[in-house]
Amino acid sequence: MQHKIKKSICLALSITQDIGLMIVAISTIVATGIEIDLMFSNQLVSLSDLLLLFIYLEVLTMVAVYYKSGELPIKIPMYIAIVALARYLILDMKNFDTWRILGIATAILVIGIAIIVIHYCQEILASKVQKNQH
Repeated sequence: MQHKIKKSICLALSITQDIGLMIVAISTIVATGIEIDLMFSNQLVSLSDLLLLFIYLEVLTMVAVYYKSGELPIKIPMYIAIVALARYLILDMKNFDTWRILGIATAILVIGIAIIVIHYCQEILASKVQKNQH
């Protein structure tokens, strides 16, 4: 009896997760279309527009990778965070004092270092797994 309940809960959560991911993907595609329409209306493409489109592309990539592998890669949201912080810095740099700019730049640096550390830790773990299999 408990096994059936656990199986039903896992299925319900899996379906909910798939629906949520589809909502994220569809919403991202709609937002991309709106942004492209706005660029055509304004007859102008700015760096902030391109960075926003890049963020949308990364979100779609994250959804696609999740569907292919069944796992949410930790590095992709970190890439999105770096681009979002860079976009924030570019858009409002005129209104920032030196400390805020330094804080944002430091946050970008810390996230970048975290990505490098995660990458090397994953490589070390993968090589240990390979050694154990032989």
